[in-house]
Order: sequence, then structure tokens, then C-alpha cells
Amino acid sequence: MEKSIGQIKDRISKEVTKFYVDTIGHGPEETRIYIVEDMIIVRLKGQLLPIEEKLLEGKDGVNLVKDIRKMLHEILTTNLGKIVENITGQKVISSHSDISTKTGEMMGVFILNKNYESEFNNKTG
Repeated sequence: MEKSIGQIKDRISKEVTKFYVDTIGHGPEETRIYIVEDMIIVRLKGQLLPIEEKLLEGKDGVNLVKDIRKMLHEILTTNLGKIVENITGQKVISSHSDISTKTGEMMGVFILNKNYESEFNNKTG
């Protein structure tokens, strides 16, 4: 049975949240998934770690937190990409991420090898 776009987004959301909890011991308060053409966009709310909040109190806190997240992204991106690939059945060709040091919200974008959204738009009733 083929899955709907809602089922795909729900599964990615649950797997990404579980991955963060299992890997760094802290998951987002809310995870939203958007499928736009060849992009899977992962929006994680409430993602600042307690140590990151403490670092933000210091002089170069913003840069430190951004650098930590960049390094964390490089380490975790392969596994997150595999989650996206396993669920969508598509190859991830690149990924990008950023974090807001004000809200803790984190965005991740996974670029697929084809327009995945069109697979759902082309299906009839």
C-alpha cells in the first residue's frame, strides 16, 4: 500500500525526533516536516540545549552555539539523511541547516535527487 504525503511527513517527524533524543539526550518540543518539490524541510522548535543557553550568556555565545551546531550537523547529517532516504525511497544529494540562538528553533533542509512532491501531486483521488 502506498503511503500518503501526511503519513510520510508524520513518519519523518517521529524518526527525526527519536533520533535526537537517542543521540543527544534531548529532543525538540515540536517537529514539523514540509515537502516542497525536491526538498524535505525539517523544522525543530525548542531545540537549544541547556549548555547552549549558558554559552549564550558569554561574549561570543552566538558564534559558539552556531559553531557547535555546525559541527553537530556535520556529525549527524549522514544519519539524518539516511532517515529521510529510508522513508522517502529517494537519495539525499545535499543538506543544509541553521539554528536561531534567540528561539532555539532549528531548520534542516534535505535536497533529494528528484521532485518528490510531484509524486503526490500527480496521484488522482
